[in-house]
Amino acid sequence: MTARGLKVDTGVRTLIPARIDRLPWSPFHTRMVVALGVAWILDGLEITVASAIADTLTKPETLGLSSTAVGLLATVYLLGEVVGALFFGHLSDKLGRRNLFMLTLAVYLIGSGLTALTLGNGPGWLVFLYLTRFIAGMGIGGEYAAINSAIDELIPARYRGRVDIAVNGTYWAGAVLGTLGSYILLNHVELSLGWRLGFLIGPVLGLVILVVRRHLPESPRWQIMHGRTEAAEKTISGIEREVEEESGAKLPPVDEKKAIEVKPAEEIGYLALARVLFREYPSRAVLGATLMITQSFLYNAIFFTYTLVLGKFYGVSSESTPLYLIAFAVGNLVGPFTIGHLFDTIGRRRMLFLTYAISGALLGVTAVLFYAGALNAITQTIAWCVIFFFASAGASAAYLTVSEIFPLEVRAKAIGVFFAIAQCFGALGPVIYGALIGTGEHPVRLFIGYLVGAVVMITGGLVARFLAVDAENKSLEDIAMPLSSTARRGRTRAEGAASPFST
Repeated sequence: MTARGLKVDTGVRTLIPARIDRLPWSPFHTRMVVALGVAWILDGLEITVASAIADTLTKPETLGLSSTAVGLLATVYLLGEVVGALFFGHLSDKLGRRNLFMLTLAVYLIGSGLTALTLGNGPGWLVFLYLTRFIAGMGIGGEYAAINSAIDELIPARYRGRVDIAVNGTYWAGAVLGTLGSYILLNHVELSLGWRLGFLIGPVLGLVILVVRRHLPESPRWQIMHGRTEAAEKTISGIEREVEEESGAKLPPVDEKKAIEVKPAEEIGYLALARVLFREYPSRAVLGATLMITQSFLYNAIFFTYTLVLGKFYGVSSESTPLYLIAFAVGNLVGPFTIGHLFDTIGRRRMLFLTYAISGALLGVTAVLFYAGALNAITQTIAWCVIFFFASAGASAAYLTVSEIFPLEVRAKAIGVFFAIAQCFGALGPVIYGALIGTGEHPVRLFIGYLVGAVVMITGGLVARFLAVDAENKSLEDIAMPLSSTARRGRTRAEGAASPFST
């Protein structure tokens, strides 16, 4: 046993990280991103459908639930995401990325599919309903941990930033799909059937993707770090062969100097993870927590009270709110896709600072205009679209950050931990801002709330300015050397502190 409590075996010298990073973009990468990236579409879809259907579930012809019971559905789903991220994040580091991105999608399919089978509002059926929402949330939470890890480990370094940010941004494509689907089903299908079909949109899409995922490989980085040398060689050779066949070009040789030597390690628990995060990477832990908490607080505060603001302050009817929600979602979707590449060119540090600070500053300006009565429903929506054009790219980059700045052996668990932290703090946003909105008679309270949100985002940007890691175009092993690396073990603390792998 080593000082970290890891059981080690014979060291393995490998070029696998360098072989992955030298690959040109190919249809293989496109298929992988589409098959894995659907996780965020499903989450956006699921949350939007649940929000749109909330009022419907209180009607006698559906389940006849109380407003409190309906509101608890969102809480249970978010709690499921937290538990799923932690539980499946641990399993992803232990059992592999591929095993988990198949399992977590299956868990989501079962949970969301069973939600549609809730037949009544008695105590037993209510427990069944909450249980299915919790299971669906667990599946999506687990997807975040397993899939961010897989994408980072399989995408060449020069594309990693823009791809990760774009994939995270597709959450809002799911929101658009969920809004349109719910609007059609609730207005053109009998309510008792329409709400059930709404919860089946995601599982139908998920079934198709489950078939596609069956053909994706395991992460060879994960395989080599767990002593599966032959399997890792077979996997990377298969990927290289597929890329060469599809691109029609011979891959260049890999510089032997880029080889690293690792000693396969056994499981690392959450106590060991805490030691890694806060003893070896304290500034990175602060950075990850700050970025995730600030963006989650702002997003949940604005998104979950969006329709309340439109109704209470601008008199928009509930029938018309989906149109405004679509505009808001499109603004969020466009940001990551149009400026995501700048995180690879201008750099992580500058772009994190700019996206967080600009969105915070714009929110402050909008708060003043709101309080002055200079906005209406349309101009308020336009303002939010502009704000979240930048905020969405920054929030997506926060997920990218926590997935690439920690060692491979704890990557999925680290994502799960920071995702859970973000969700717990983010859950406070809707409660606080819902209370500030109240009946809509005191705009000064919401004005102050918006200013607080602006300060929160700017704070996140400032922390990124000083603590962010310049990870653009770098191999994951250059950003954070694996814990099982023999080179890492041979360095002194002083050498480690001066190296590019330290905080």
